[in-house]
Amino acid sequence: MQKAIFTFFLLFQLVAFSQNDQLALDYFEKGEFDKALTLLEPLAEKQPSNSFYFDKVLFCYQQLQQYDKAGELIAKRSKRYFQPYLFIEEGYNWQLQKQENKAHKKYEEALKSIEDNPNYAYQIGSAFDKKVLPEWALKAYQKGQELNPNLNFDYQIALLYGQMGQLDEMTNKLLDYAYHKKESAVQVQSYLTRFLIDEANESFSNSLKKALIIRTQKNPDIFWNEFLSWYYVQQKDYGKAFIQEKAVFKRDPESLYNIISLAKMAVEDQQTTEATSMFEFILANTQNTSLQVEAEHFLMQSKIDSADKKEYPALAEEMDLLLKKYGFTPYTLDLQILTAHFETFYRNDASSGIALLQKSLELPLNTRQSSKIKMELADIFLYDEKFNQAILYYAQIEDNLKNDEMAHQASMKMAKANYYKKDFDWALQNVKMLKQSPSLLIANDALELFLLIQDNSSTEDSTHIALQAFSEADLKLYQNKKADALQGFLQILERHKGEEIEGATLMKIGQIYQDFKNYDKALVYYNTILTEHKDGVYIDEALFFSAELYNKFLSDPEQAKAFYEKIIFEHQDSIYYTDARRQYRILRGDTNI
Repeated sequence: MQKAIFTFFLLFQLVAFSQNDQLALDYFEKGEFDKALTLLEPLAEKQPSNSFYFDKVLFCYQQLQQYDKAGELIAKRSKRYFQPYLFIEEGYNWQLQKQENKAHKKYEEALKSIEDNPNYAYQIGSAFDKKVLPEWALKAYQKGQELNPNLNFDYQIALLYGQMGQLDEMTNKLLDYAYHKKESAVQVQSYLTRFLIDEANESFSNSLKKALIIRTQKNPDIFWNEFLSWYYVQQKDYGKAFIQEKAVFKRDPESLYNIISLAKMAVEDQQTTEATSMFEFILANTQNTSLQVEAEHFLMQSKIDSADKKEYPALAEEMDLLLKKYGFTPYTLDLQILTAHFETFYRNDASSGIALLQKSLELPLNTRQSSKIKMELADIFLYDEKFNQAILYYAQIEDNLKNDEMAHQASMKMAKANYYKKDFDWALQNVKMLKQSPSLLIANDALELFLLIQDNSSTEDSTHIALQAFSEADLKLYQNKKADALQGFLQILERHKGEEIEGATLMKIGQIYQDFKNYDKALVYYNTILTEHKDGVYIDEALFFSAELYNKFLSDPEQAKAFYEKIIFEHQDSIYYTDARRQYRILRGDTNI
């Protein structure tokens, strides 16, 4: 019985102790230091070796300006334990009282303890750093390394230089640290990225580049080529990154992994020329069939994108030869899909595209592979205006790959199919949920279609005359029948001028003229959006496309800068903001940013 009572009493004390502990921390976090003290002091007394409670009580005394009590607490602990960081606590307590001389004497005592034992350097340097005393922390780490060269505080020293704004010194220390501890390279690069994206440090990028180039020249170690390649990737300068990766490959031709990754990044950022060079290099330097097919696929896609109609028969023959060379297997699915797409959308032969892909579905495929084939089949049925069949395939992909990005793409395409079918109510229901998609591109497309249908579905026009005409012209554009689409949009502009549909129509016409390389006309329509639809949803697109035309095709950097600048300062939530900022800085002359 007595044992049970004792156990109960012990458990009661533990629960009460835990509750006091939590309540004390709650008061502490809220800044109610006087209330926190009443609970923390007893806890610290019961556990004198516990530095956690000691630190909390000391902080409360200092926040309440009870500096004498703080000094007594430090002195009491110093008698019980020899901990060099207590010199810093004592010095900081004097510093809070504006007695700098006394504070510095204690800081010097802390540094002197490193002379007795260099291993104290990390504890002391860290304590100075926590008190935001970077100059003293720097002295501690440097002294430790001087007395024991086996100690390496390059990373800590680099961060201190960064705090003090000495970025060149920070960079050199970080690079030295990464080279001597190569497993830390990713950590160092992650830290450097913070400064690269900070526009307040515009000279930092150039300084880092210079430091890396000097190391590459002085020390021909592939580590520096890889680091310099990483730097160029941050700048999205994939051509220069490729030069470094080729240098690495020549000395270590075991793997093309980095060049493959680089090529894919170049594709994503639409740097087609650079990506083409990389895939040609991959094709020339691998015997891996899968990599060869991937390279051939991209190179063929690039040829299609830049080809004239008269070149289509030769391209069709080339694709046929590629399928014969690599075989009609699950490993060449992407080539099969590209061939079907080319036959349909470029040669206007949907039946050939469908036949090819139905043959592909007979191959031994996994769920994802068959879904890729069905996605293209659905796209072709949509091209052929067989809306229900297209919707059926999109629905199958949704069911087979729930919550997958491909399923979200299928959902978006299903919404578009209903829109082309002129079932606007159902399309609107489709896109309502997709506006919250984790994919920014899908969410943006869903929002654009949602606004288009909603804004042009007034009660006065229950037949959706303007929206139906817009959907028909938009379907022609999807079918790659741009001349027909242009005529349709021009008729809408003529018949529905001043109506809600006008802004979207102007944007479509501008884009088609841009595709036709009639840049002056494209600018006219973009400018109409900028002047007559200032509050519309297409304003940032019109600004960005105008800037791109002036920058890349009309050789007028000043005009381009003006448009990029408007996006940067007036449309920071735009999906074009990042690209606009980068192009603006390049045009401004910050070519190394």
